[in-house]
Amino acid sequence: MATVTIRTAIEKILSGSIRIPAFQRGFVWTTDNISFLMDSIYRDYPIGNILLWRTKDTLEKERDLGPFSLPKPEKDFPIDYVLDGQQRLTSIFSVFQTTLVAKSSTEAFDIFFDLEAPDGALEDQFVSIPEPGSDSGRYFPLRAIFDTARFFELANELSNQNKAKVIELQRRFQEFQLNLDVIEFENKDEIAIIFERVNRAGIRLDAFQLLSAWTWSSEFDLNESISDLSSELEPFGFSDLSSDPNLMMKCFAAIVKGDAQLKDVISLHGPTVRDRFDEIKRGILGAIDFIKKQLLIESLSLMPYPSMLVPLAAFFATPIASGIHPTDKQRDLIVKWYWRSCLSRRYSSGVGRAHAADIALLNAIKSGVEVDVLKAVRPIDAQFFVENRFAVGNVNSKILINVLSQAAPVSLLSGAKIDLAKVLQKANKNEFHHIFPRAHLKREGLENDKINAIANICFLSKSDNNRIKDKEPSVYVSMITADKKDYILESNLIPASFSALSYDSFLTARAELIAQFANGLADLR
Repeated sequence: MATVTIRTAIEKILSGSIRIPAFQRGFVWTTDNISFLMDSIYRDYPIGNILLWRTKDTLEKERDLGPFSLPKPEKDFPIDYVLDGQQRLTSIFSVFQTTLVAKSSTEAFDIFFDLEAPDGALEDQFVSIPEPGSDSGRYFPLRAIFDTARFFELANELSNQNKAKVIELQRRFQEFQLNLDVIEFENKDEIAIIFERVNRAGIRLDAFQLLSAWTWSSEFDLNESISDLSSELEPFGFSDLSSDPNLMMKCFAAIVKGDAQLKDVISLHGPTVRDRFDEIKRGILGAIDFIKKQLLIESLSLMPYPSMLVPLAAFFATPIASGIHPTDKQRDLIVKWYWRSCLSRRYSSGVGRAHAADIALLNAIKSGVEVDVLKAVRPIDAQFFVENRFAVGNVNSKILINVLSQAAPVSLLSGAKIDLAKVLQKANKNEFHHIFPRAHLKREGLENDKINAIANICFLSKSDNNRIKDKEPSVYVSMITADKKDYILESNLIPASFSALSYDSFLTARAELIAQFANGLADLR
């Protein structure tokens, strides 16, 4: 085992000596995962060893390190391939390095230290999206930590107190030691076995299993109760909630403790959970019913931020068997909260802080108190829908899908009604299609990043998609049912003149329509 500083690890990656083998999965961490890692490093907590395979042979196929293509090795030997710890190493490199130019967006790695976070805050000192309406000087970018000139340029603009904070911040990251386990095997079959075993190992008793033990009695078994709840959720498309114990535990804590931060989850009292389980169950079922009926979201996987289920569960929790039935005013306020949170991407990081504020907010709405719902949030910019790329699993695409669903879209050629419940429960890329077809744009010489702009995506029936194939809009526009054309385009938030526009002009025009509609949902016009 060797230990190296973060700076040394970055230098090794920049020299090309640390690389990612093709058999690794891609980078999948969220900004919340990245922020949590930064917090652990700041506190000098163990973050686990990074397992490297050292070899003199370069593999034929390798992966990028997150959004970065790695440079060729400066030397023939050694090369260290990452077997375990890729997500951590990618996060550390992508947050701090200032040398390589990324192939795709690095927004997820723009992490900031909140200079106004309370001392000892467990989860919210590191954020990727600053609090709406806050002073920009409150947040110090981690990217400046290893850039000496930039660091002192920013630090010198701060008060003496905050300057001392960021100097301490820099010291902690610069002195932190990464643990590297380096193994040397010439037999690649053995490496494959080691990799598989590393990814199968590490099964541990988690907080949910501990709570199951704490709440057990001869009359009550939490695992059995969760299984029953999962069966009730299955017809609604939300049975996967039971496979996310962390989210489930946060719902419990929000209802029982009034907050969902780590300290609240850890301190849950087993017998209390057991005694209030019916109330907890009503909270979760009521939240899901609201999500489906009012927000038209058909599965947990299509919520941009599943963590938003937690404050909703707190709102709908009640000891009354008939459940909570929101008034029109309460419903409108919750809908506004949902859209303002999504469009401002508050839950991209600092989830603990958002939970604390939103559980209190929704409980106030529940009590009938007059509230201002996230009044500092600003309208979403149309460029968001041009600059971000579509992939069913990512947050920005889910925001688009949620917004388009609210417009009750019909199929682009026939005007036939789209069964959104069916389409959204399947939630795969075959249900979403390019308005300017991919093959057409490929012929025009455009790159995938631009072709897949989320402003170029709509719902489209399989039969209509087969008719369009690779035809450009100026050709297939004549196939749109004439007497329904205005209605069809309006329901898909597509500009009336789209077929006569260049692709760039179309993206700009459609993004404006989507942004205007989305801001209307959030009452941010």
